[in-house]
Amino acid sequence: MLQVTRLGRFARFAPLLVGVGSAVALSAVPVAAASPSLAPPPVRDEDRARGGDHLTVTVRNAGGAADGTYEVDCHPGGGSHPDAGGACAVVERNTRWGKDAFAAVPGDSVCTMQYGGPATAHVTGTWAGRPVDARFDRSNGCEIGRWDRLVPLLPKVGRHA
Repeated sequence: MLQVTRLGRFARFAPLLVGVGSAVALSAVPVAAASPSLAPPPVRDEDRARGGDHLTVTVRNAGGAADGTYEVDCHPGGGSHPDAGGACAVVERNTRWGKDAFAAVPGDSVCTMQYGGPATAHVTGTWAGRPVDARFDRSNGCEIGRWDRLVPLLPKVGRHA
């Protein structure tokens, strides 16, 4: 009864607070038990069982030897890309469960108005058993960041090239 007296004028709400606190605690138990790890699982081997991952990368206006069309095969690696192993590794690093590694910049993004040059790229093929058809450019800060996250699949361009 000591605690009820300490609550003073809020003493009549004590049973309600205890009940709500217990309900909140109990509602969290199934979630914690169902997901012992919050990390997303890796791409499953059966998603790649259809002959591996294959991407075609077409680059324009990047300058020099960077322009052209390249084939990239992953799992197992190979193709005509100048750094097929690095290209596969960077896409693998950017692959998250439930997320598209090649997703466009969301339309409501706030991006810096900087211009990264006229380079464009088109990536098609299959990654993790899913079709890929993605276009890239360097028209603003968000698009530059999206491009740079996929170097060396896409060529390094700009002042750091």
